[in-house]
Amino acid sequence: MGEYCPSPQGDSALAAPPLTLPSSSPATAVRPSYGSCDRSYVKQVFDNLHGSISVDPLALQFVDTEEFQRLRDLKQLGLTYLVYPGAVHTRFEHSLGVYSLAGKAINNLKTYQGVELGIDPVDMQTVKLAGLLHDIGHGPFSHLFEHEFLPRVDPGSSWSHEKMSVLLLDSIVDKHAIDIENDYLKMVKDMITASSDPASTTSAKEKHFLYDIVANGRNGIDVDKFDYIGRDCRACGLGCNFQYWRLMEGMRVMGDEICYPAKDYLSIHKLFSTRADLHRTVYTHAKVKAVELMLVDALVEANDYLGISLHAHDPEDFWKLDDTIIKTIETAPNNELKKAKEIIQRIRRRELYKYSVPKDKLEHFKNITAQDIVCSQDFGCDEKFPIIDDRVSHLLPAYNEDRIVRVYAKNPELVDVVSEAFENLQMRMYGEKTQVHETPKKKKIRSN
Repeated sequence: MGEYCPSPQGDSALAAPPLTLPSSSPATAVRPSYGSCDRSYVKQVFDNLHGSISVDPLALQFVDTEEFQRLRDLKQLGLTYLVYPGAVHTRFEHSLGVYSLAGKAINNLKTYQGVELGIDPVDMQTVKLAGLLHDIGHGPFSHLFEHEFLPRVDPGSSWSHEKMSVLLLDSIVDKHAIDIENDYLKMVKDMITASSDPASTTSAKEKHFLYDIVANGRNGIDVDKFDYIGRDCRACGLGCNFQYWRLMEGMRVMGDEICYPAKDYLSIHKLFSTRADLHRTVYTHAKVKAVELMLVDALVEANDYLGISLHAHDPEDFWKLDDTIIKTIETAPNNELKKAKEIIQRIRRRELYKYSVPKDKLEHFKNITAQDIVCSQDFGCDEKFPIIDDRVSHLLPAYNEDRIVRVYAKNPELVDVVSEAFENLQMRMYGEKTQVHETPKKKKIRSN
């Protein structure tokens, strides 16, 4: 992120660390009211994906906290950059991108249906804040911390980055004396948890559609995906033919639900097919997963000494955790971290866990169906309806996600044995070997 033009309030932490706050404290400075937008307080930043982004005064107060600045040290894709060198983008720029798209989405709805839906400045401000703050609860290396590390050291834990985002948001408001009404703050928190906890939005008696903009628990179409799909494709050098702006321009609220023109149904399919491609080629790349498994082992070895998992439940400590924990382990003088250091050094030397190739009889599970997407005929029609896949094209996939099975061997001398055991398992389960091809011989380094 780079600075686009100066602000009358001086340089902000948006331009570059270290953190700098406005000269007047939030508690004493004269600020515009909630939802208003005094341009003399607006900060302009330039994003390489969305161009110029205008950050309003209240959002800027959150951005200029050390808890939000921490996102600069959280890579969006964790250690994926070891396989895709360009994947060094962070949660910081992603959060600003979602903030921008959330603002554009609610602004489009206000332009065409503002009077009908009763969209007011409070709604617009709340949706933008939810977009800005939806990922502040991510741990080191993003999803790895939540889905791989914590289940190893704290089995049965219900911890999630959405829940931590809510706790951290309360902590930020109290610690930095940010002036925001409790009712508005609750709306922001409910919007953040909407996809992981749909029940949290049931308290909204009206304008339920607002909770589907940032994190859509109904069908998964939200501005969070719009941003990270485009950003991840660009960073990893992959093509992206999904055009989010078509859906943004065509979205319409009918029956308190966001609908899309039927003619844009292929754009919706491109959204999920591109996401599936990213999962297959980037997020679950065999070497990426090998690196992640090794890092999790290193974090588990270091947990007893560093107390990493203990910090995950206290927002006052949690915000101090970021990707630099690798350096903390590597530079620690204590011999208790010897095993963790050795694993990290193996990663540095590219001595990764060996793996057997995945089977090609994949266990499919649905991510989204045509019946989940509600469309309208055109802007002159008040009828909404689902579109059946085979009425659009017989080439559309029945599923947009699959499950890949790989077996990794920590000891390279056991690859041959593990590979044979994996093949025997397939024979018992399916009556045949279902791998695309056998494990390459060069990986079978069985000792004599």
